[in-house]
Amino acid sequence: MITFRYKYQLAGEKKVGRPVAEVLIKTSENEWVHFRPYIDSGADITLIPLSIGKILGFQISDNGVKSLGGIRGSIPVVYKNVRMRIGSREFPCEVAWALIEDVPPLLGRKDVFDSFEITFKQSEGLIIFEERT
Repeated sequence: MITFRYKYQLAGEKKVGRPVAEVLIKTSENEWVHFRPYIDSGADITLIPLSIGKILGFQISDNGVKSLGGIRGSIPVVYKNVRMRIGSREFPCEVAWALIEDVPPLLGRKDVFDSFEITFKQSEGLIIFEERT
């Protein structure tokens, strides 16, 4: 079982708790990079901002650029397959690499929610990841 605490930030004059995970993603050089995305059960896929993708060694291919729609409209992305680690669990994960910087890092459902049973405890400010067997 892996437990994460909500990250509290000011939103206007209110303090708001947001569910954030500690995730590792393997680079093209086989090194692990820390990634702290918002855990988003409404996101179909994990979303990685432009700068994080560059750190991971991602390359843009002309024919690989797609459009991903969300709450803010559509953005250009390239789909990538990575190795992800949450706690001691390492697994393959498809991610959408945003070709713009102005997107929040999101931990989406695809592959992640298949690997873990995730419980949000809003009143306690906790998120619990339990490995599926």
